Amino acid sequence: MLTYKNSGVDKEEGYKSVDMIKQMAVNTYSKKVLNELGSFGAMYKLGRYKNPVLVSGTDGVGTKLKLAFHLKKYDTIGIDCVAMCVNDILCHGAEPMFFLDYLACGKLDAGVSSEIVKGVAEGCLSSGMSLVGGETAEMPGFYNEGEYDIAGFAVGVVEKKKVINGEKIKEGDIIIGLESSGVHSNGFSLVRKLVTDLDEEYNGQKISEYLLTPTKIYVKPVSKIIKKFKVKGMAHITGGGLIENVPRVIPDGLSAVIYKDKIKVPEIFTYLQSKGVPEEEMWGTFNMGIGFIIVVKEKDKDKVMKKLSKYGENAYEIGRIEKGDNKICLK
Repeated sequence: MLTYKNSGVDKEEGYKSVDMIKQMAVNTYSKKVLNELGSFGAMYKLGRYKNPVLVSGTDGVGTKLKLAFHLKKYDTIGIDCVAMCVNDILCHGAEPMFFLDYLACGKLDAGVSSEIVKGVAEGCLSSGMSLVGGETAEMPGFYNEGEYDIAGFAVGVVEKKKVINGEKIKEGDIIIGLESSGVHSNGFSLVRKLVTDLDEEYNGQKISEYLLTPTKIYVKPVSKIIKKFKVKGMAHITGGGLIENVPRVIPDGLSAVIYKDKIKVPEIFTYLQSKGVPEEEMWGTFNMGIGFIIVVKEKDKDKVMKKLSKYGENAYEIGRIEKGDNKICLK
């Protein structure tokens, strides 16, 4: 007799996984969540907004997951997944509201899945979001046993008149960079070509452990800055580095002039470059130590950096806005 379990899908393990995950999700709930896990859809009350604009973002963790598989350490990649989504919607001034995740695997292990979602819940708490739902898909024969994929979806809200999109950026404005926590979650297909021994020692630990450091979530400090100052533009520095992400918020006729010698490049990037990567490729692939940028008026820059420091962020001036045909210029 052929059953679903015989074909490779263990429903009981799925039920066990849900039971282990449920309380983690509930711990992230705000009063705006109107129903519990288990419904066909999550319900969330917007609250008091005159002209609300919903801002959404979706992303995954990419091949950084390979390091988690290697170390059998799964409790941080969920943070990465949240960070990749929520830092994006933050760029438009959105207040994060809720998050959903999608976890896929070949054979479900409730212990592993709960560790992954533990990281998702931690990321949601760090960004003030509610983890309102998700999906776990067990697909035997599609994924290798022991391997997982994770993706997420974040939704935030902002008053229409307070949307930040870069259109008010002007010549003379200052670009402030916020320090990254390392490589974050981009460029790992290249990293894995360069680092062939994931167990090699790096700064007193396995290099795979160091590289697994989760992506920094910038929501709480940056949200405070948005409320206190006129922020003109923001960018989350992900795949493509500063070169590809900063121009997304720069108006035509202006150029973000960034001085490379002002950026405190972490040693990990120098190490990766020493493996044979051209400098231009490094700057066009990795964040190089800057995970997020904020564009403000020159008169506000010192106050903004002082506040960011007070909020625990290492932030400093990395460039300015000038007239130009190229939306970014690295000098």
